[in-house]
Amino acid sequence: MGMNKTLWPVVLLVLVLNCGCAGPEEYLIKADNAAYSIIAQKMVETGEGSAAEGEFEISGAGSVKEQLRQRLLRQQRLPSLENPTFVASAVDYSQPLELSLLKALQVAAYNNRDYQLNKEKVFRQALALDLQREVFASSFNGLLSTMWSTKKSGSERIGGLHYGANGSWKHKFKSGVAFAASIGFDLVQLLTANRVSARGIIADASISVPLMRGAGEQIATEPLQQAELNVVYALWDFERYRRSFAVQIASEYLLVLEWMNRVVTAHDNYQRLVASRQRAERLADAGRLPQVQVGQALQDELRARSSWVSAQQDSADRLDRFKIMLGLPTDSVVTLNLNQLEENSQITLPDDGEFEKQVPESLVTTALLERRDLRVARGRVVDSRRAVLVAEDQLRADISLLGSGKAGSSRSLASVDSNNTGLDLDHGLYSALLTVDLPIERTAERNALRSCWLDWGERKRSLQELEDSIKYQIRSAWRGWREAYELIKIQTQALKVARRRVASTDLFLRAGRIQMRDLLEAQDALVSARNALVAAQVQYRIRVLELKRDIGTLDIDPAGGWLKDVIAYDDVAQK
Repeated sequence: MGMNKTLWPVVLLVLVLNCGCAGPEEYLIKADNAAYSIIAQKMVETGEGSAAEGEFEISGAGSVKEQLRQRLLRQQRLPSLENPTFVASAVDYSQPLELSLLKALQVAAYNNRDYQLNKEKVFRQALALDLQREVFASSFNGLLSTMWSTKKSGSERIGGLHYGANGSWKHKFKSGVAFAASIGFDLVQLLTANRVSARGIIADASISVPLMRGAGEQIATEPLQQAELNVVYALWDFERYRRSFAVQIASEYLLVLEWMNRVVTAHDNYQRLVASRQRAERLADAGRLPQVQVGQALQDELRARSSWVSAQQDSADRLDRFKIMLGLPTDSVVTLNLNQLEENSQITLPDDGEFEKQVPESLVTTALLERRDLRVARGRVVDSRRAVLVAEDQLRADISLLGSGKAGSSRSLASVDSNNTGLDLDHGLYSALLTVDLPIERTAERNALRSCWLDWGERKRSLQELEDSIKYQIRSAWRGWREAYELIKIQTQALKVARRRVASTDLFLRAGRIQMRDLLEAQDALVSARNALVAAQVQYRIRVLELKRDIGTLDIDPAGGWLKDVIAYDDVAQK
């Protein structure tokens, strides 16, 4: 019964541990809040956004990404690992996911796997910075312990409980000075004899002051400074990736629309050839057209049907690959806005004089100021130069001043008969120590310094290479834009000619002045001209996006204002 009474501190300790410690979910929330706070701060500092936008929310269980995917699988009755019983014949086509260009970009931002991975890279750098900040923050630790022990001396056995509590505080200053202090309490109680007990208290403190190697804020805080910059670099890298990703999604969306338009054009051509074959049969029955020309019309009709079927398959294949890019189930029912091409078919082109005034040199100047990857490369050069200074510091003598103080004493089972102790600073133990480690053997540090110099040179060369690469990208994108500009003019004129040719050959055929083959060839030329013009218009929009992406001036905003860049010339011409 007495044994149970003495165990109440153990029960209390267990309750404290169970009630006072946070669970895994709470720790995850704390980690997320710390990372989000850092990212929001750096976004404001770099001008890349604000905390209100919530652009770096990491997807997890129950996220928008999973909800959309699961909703499509459920509503459209698509087979999946979770529910493989659905079969293709049961797919519900009545609830397609309709995607405009803007919505496609938004869906991709939530669902694309590579996009999520790049967001997580920023998040990881924020967590690393949070850990580095903790190095220079005060840290507190507490330890509670309960120990049962027994000692046998001859025929006598002594047993007892030892309760301990210890608290410590540590702080590292940015100058390199480190300070630590702790205080501990002991309570020892015998379980035998007259249940004698004793209390003890002990406190100690220490300080470490580097005088040469490792001294100074520039050296001591280098890991923290690098972690701060790594978050900024990660944000710049992600912003560069985000713009490239938007161009990739928009380009693929427009290319899918181009293939869908080819299906429409192929179907229209097939219908016209059916009508031409029927008319040829009527003319042949009237004796106005040889039967061989009826066969030619039939052959072209069958060839057009084959082209229509192939265009349908190619368009479906392109759409499936686009769904994979968006992170959606490949067998999901998705429709795109084909009117996007019709709504934007009128592209305002500059006149030739204005076009010739634009030169890539002015765009290169803008790119050198705006490109995020160039900012990162420049920052890396500065980082490598700082690393040289840190490596040089490691060659210096390691001279440190150490100080410590200790007062009080602890109690154990062996000293349970002693008096209770208290803190008496006048009877403490104090010491000071000066350590000097002369730089006699510094082979590893010497080689590390040489490696840092090599890294610095490599970073500078990489920066020069990136600069040349950016200039090439701008010049190449400029040439691609000029080519697309010229192709639109050419294909627009070619379509006008093809239309006039079809109209004239149709009249000549009715008058019996030409053969059926001439009309069939004119209709084939019209199909080619239509497809070529749509392809030129799509390529022009893509080239505009690519040029603005390479310049670094493509601004992606949630409201979709960036979509004007798909068809606009003026924004590029003014740069």
